[in-house]
Amino acid sequence: MRIERFEDIEAWQLARELTRKVYGLTKKTKFARDFGLKGQIQDAAGSSMHNIAEGFDSETNPEFIRFLRYAKRSCTEVQSELYVALDQQYITKTEFQDVYDHAGRARAAIRGFIKYLLAYKQGQRKKSNPEP
Repeated sequence: MRIERFEDIEAWQLARELTRKVYGLTKKTKFARDFGLKGQIQDAAGSSMHNIAEGFDSETNPEFIRFLRYAKRSCTEVQSELYVALDQQYITKTEFQDVYDHAGRARAAIRGFIKYLLAYKQGQRKKSNPEP
């Protein structure tokens, strides 16, 4: 499948779903009252999808990869913040696990996309400099 828009990127689609799930959790009454944690986890989730979109418009693969790495770290940040929400009893263990696992899937997809871009770059280099 050819990627023509950032919306075509599977990792972005997973990050968007992660953001939707996080916003759903933060609407719960106790969670909604913790403005610091609520804002932090929403920002991290949003950052996962926004960095993929922003990186897509990069002029080079290395720059795109840099944004993808930010997105990947944002998924990890969401996972860490979920522990705070669980420890404060803002969410159930089931909610925690669902969103934690989804963040892991998004992170893995981003990591896979980074590997793909790095391999593509290596393939391009080999084509332009064939060995004798």
